[in-house]
Amino acid sequence: MPVKGVRQISTSDLRKELKRSNVQFIDVRTSGEFSRNKINTFKNIPLHELSQKAKQLSKEKEVVVICQSGMRSNKATKQLRKIGFQKITNVKGGMSAWN
Repeated sequence: MPVKGVRQISTSDLRKELKRSNVQFIDVRTSGEFSRNKINTFKNIPLHELSQKAKQLSKEKEVVVICQSGMRSNKATKQLRKIGFQKITNVKGGMSAWN
């Protein structure tokens, strides 16, 4: 289930989003998955490290989250909502849908 208040976009929408500045792009897959296949604009913060590392992110800026299939990124959006982030976007289908 999508998280209430979190924008959902497709990977084709993501192509347009990548051109935006003032957005934080976060990939919540493991560092191994990230090193094998990544989108250069994204910073890797594995899901299990997100709650500690969220302090590195600005709550003022939008956060766009991706993972492999959309499951972990959905969990990440819940975590971010809980700690006070307002502008959050989840990439549906994740890297599996990116080509």
